[in-house]
Amino acid sequence: MDGATVLSEGARVLLHDLRGTPPLTRAQVGDRTGWSRGTVNARLDELIGAGLLRECGLVEGARGRPAVLFSINPDAGDLLVGHIGASGAQLARCDLTGGILARESVALDVGAGPEVVLGLLEERFAVLRADVERPLWGVAVGLPGPVHFPTGRVVSPPIMTGWDGFDVPGRLGATFEVPVHVENDANAMAWGERCLAPEPGPDDLLFVKVGTGVGAGIVANGRILRGAQGAAGDLGHTFVDAGEDGPPPLCRCGKSACLEAYAGGWAIARDLGDLGDGRPRTALDVVALLRAGDARAIQRVRAAGRVLGVGLAQAVSLLNPSEIVVGGPLAAAGGEHLLAGIRQHVAARSLPLATQDLRIRVTRHGDDVGPVGLADALAARLFEPDTLARVLSRGTGGLVPAAPVGG
Repeated sequence: MDGATVLSEGARVLLHDLRGTPPLTRAQVGDRTGWSRGTVNARLDELIGAGLLRECGLVEGARGRPAVLFSINPDAGDLLVGHIGASGAQLARCDLTGGILARESVALDVGAGPEVVLGLLEERFAVLRADVERPLWGVAVGLPGPVHFPTGRVVSPPIMTGWDGFDVPGRLGATFEVPVHVENDANAMAWGERCLAPEPGPDDLLFVKVGTGVGAGIVANGRILRGAQGAAGDLGHTFVDAGEDGPPPLCRCGKSACLEAYAGGWAIARDLGDLGDGRPRTALDVVALLRAGDARAIQRVRAAGRVLGVGLAQAVSLLNPSEIVVGGPLAAAGGEHLLAGIRQHVAARSLPLATQDLRIRVTRHGDDVGPVGLADALAARLFEPDTLARVLSRGTGGLVPAAPVGG
């Protein structure tokens, strides 16, 4: 694939249909598509010749020669993904099936604005792609704020100064000259959790990210539930009655009694006070205290879990997920302390039928869950037949420039 590749429409449709399936024989492709043997052979041979399919094994039959299995060639191209949080990002170079080939964690301040943050991503992506010769197919970014999915623009994010309405796909698309997918970070994590689950993955899943803020991603009937504008899952800014005396706390969004104002990492840091020298604590300080076994931090995180449980009980009754999975920095450091309160209040406040077989747990996949979800969602868009034609027409165009010496 050194130059532009032109595929027939039938071959592009077949490649799209083969994404995400187990390896298939020629006969199984015929059964799946209803095409004649000649058509199947012609389109498979076209894809193999273009380097987009590969032989990956044999099936022993009762008679005759073993049948060859075919699957998408994951090495035909690269995907670059960046899962951005309030204070850091997980970056990865992935193959076309979402497998992570190289990764990097970077510290950043999302409040520094899109030019600074996206500029850093571009620099680190160049390092991840240094000396890589195969073509770049696409870029995906997860952001910790409400994303208008049709345009990929962030809308009125509470902590993302300067990001409101910024054209993220336009900025990154101009740099890399490939399709750009922008997703809410919790949606990416929810989808990554499903992708990484043992087959078959859960079709109804609620993923809760607890870091500096609180967000949720919803998988319903095997698909990400985004809502009409992409705002579904904004759990952190739903109203919650925590049953406390006195006025409810003010949230960063300007409203009072948001769930995040009780259970977000910034709210926990607020309540734990300063560092002793007047400097305010951050969510990362809370994580450090939890890992050190600090009793006050543990007690405060348990209280946050109880408020999360109040909010999640309503979501469980509305959505009836099979699993609630909790991830993010605070879940990694103090997951069981969060889960105790969540389980208590979900069981007490949700419908019995909705909680009958409900599993509530911390993610088992750590920092991989966001990048894997982004890579799979990006690949799904790239393998759409019309998009695929545009990607392949660029050949090796869109390669990230080599990293600067000493960069």
